[in-house]
Amino acid sequence: MRFIVALVLALGVLLVAGCEEQSPAGLSVVKMNIGNRQFVLEVARTPAEQEAGLMKRDSMPKDHGMIFVFPNDEVRKFWMKNTRFPLDILFVGAKGRVVSISQMKAYDLNETSSGEPARYAIELNEGAADDAGVKAGDVLEIPPAARSSN
Repeated sequence: MRFIVALVLALGVLLVAGCEEQSPAGLSVVKMNIGNRQFVLEVARTPAEQEAGLMKRDSMPKDHGMIFVFPNDEVRKFWMKNTRFPLDILFVGAKGRVVSISQMKAYDLNETSSGEPARYAIELNEGAADDAGVKAGDVLEIPPAARSSN
């Protein structure tokens, strides 16, 4: 009997350890160091996930954000349609170099451009990039689970 209980417990631990953490929106989640802080980022890989982004949410926890993962480096443009709170956006190249950081206003339909080719875009709450001390030219380590758009 003890053997069966131990086996069930061991299997439970393995199952929990093997499960990928997910956000309330059903997206996978990664932890990432940005500047001097750690953030929990939802990973938007597919065009549908990227189009929805953070739209129609009322807020986001202070240490959270979203990373958009694209298959190649190119100049990226984002807008804030149906996004209810202001954001910082970091555009990051394939090797992790921050190419630009901008602020975006809630509901703003004007495009914010990376200015240079970028593989990733990271959205954080307004002011979070400055608070974390991150700036253009810094190199970030993209977590392995967020490196591929597949």
